[in-house]
Amino acid sequence: MGPESDSLSGEDRLIARFFAPLARAPGALGLADDAALIAPPPDCELVLKADAIVGGVHFFVADDAGDVARKALRVNLSDLAAKGASPLGFLLSLALPATADEHWLAAFAEGLRADCAHYRCPLLGGDTVRTPGPTTVSVAVIGSVPKGRMVRRAGARPGDLVFVTGTIGDAALGLALRRGATWALDEALSAHLRARYTLPQPRLALIEALRAYASAAMDVSDGLIGDLAKLCRVSGVAAVVRAGRVPLSAAAARAVAADPAALEIVLTGGDDYEVLCTVPPGQADGFRAAAAAAGVAVSDIGTIEPGANVRCLDADGKAILFKRAAYSHF
Repeated sequence: MGPESDSLSGEDRLIARFFAPLARAPGALGLADDAALIAPPPDCELVLKADAIVGGVHFFVADDAGDVARKALRVNLSDLAAKGASPLGFLLSLALPATADEHWLAAFAEGLRADCAHYRCPLLGGDTVRTPGPTTVSVAVIGSVPKGRMVRRAGARPGDLVFVTGTIGDAALGLALRRGATWALDEALSAHLRARYTLPQPRLALIEALRAYASAAMDVSDGLIGDLAKLCRVSGVAAVVRAGRVPLSAAAARAVAADPAALEIVLTGGDDYEVLCTVPPGQADGFRAAAAAAGVAVSDIGTIEPGANVRCLDADGKAILFKRAAYSHF
């Protein structure tokens, strides 16, 4: 991103009009340099994360541009939350097709501005290019955490309880609705599911509780069962999940009641962007209290055991088998 001058290129004009107003942090240097400059807070380490969203894969091409911007930032903030990290700022790389006109860009920039302010996560720089393919938004977010306090995936131990925040499955069901599925839901319940797919809710309010109590954590992006398997793999443990304890919204519960096969979508579909964590049993009450004080709902859904793999059990204690445990791009 470059400076405004009398000989502005088209890219420079785009940046000056839509993105320079978002780059108010001192380290952004007004987007007038080739790079940004930041320093971590005293006694803190930097936490770095990058995720991209692609039109036709992570959002619908017809989606509101402001919602696309917010989703791109929020999926990255969700990862920071799971690490117990506070946001410092982000870099944005934007690949635009010819159909992205000034109206689209204005809406995109306004959505981004709103979330920059709400999450106190300023734009620091990035790049803007033209693409013959769909719109692609890549965000690299930078956070900070007290030294030695980042919550890693590795760290779960046998006996730990498995917790998740919020509710699971809403976004995947919302995506299925947009693709034509129907579970005879009323408009309010359908709207809830669609909104959960469109706009994740990063659980940044939980970061202090995670740092204080969690032995391991990650966000749920590719599906609860598959993501828990990833956490268990790097921790060298196994897990048992009780499907009946997985928290469902009223809309998701209604969908599963209408079609029990929808439970697989709930447990493996992904796009939840909730926090999945493990907590030693002696710390569980403290974690619940800290989460409640932060205004974040948490539910314990299972336990960590010796061994490998993740088992999901129904109300009768029988293993539930899935066609696939998680979403994968490849």
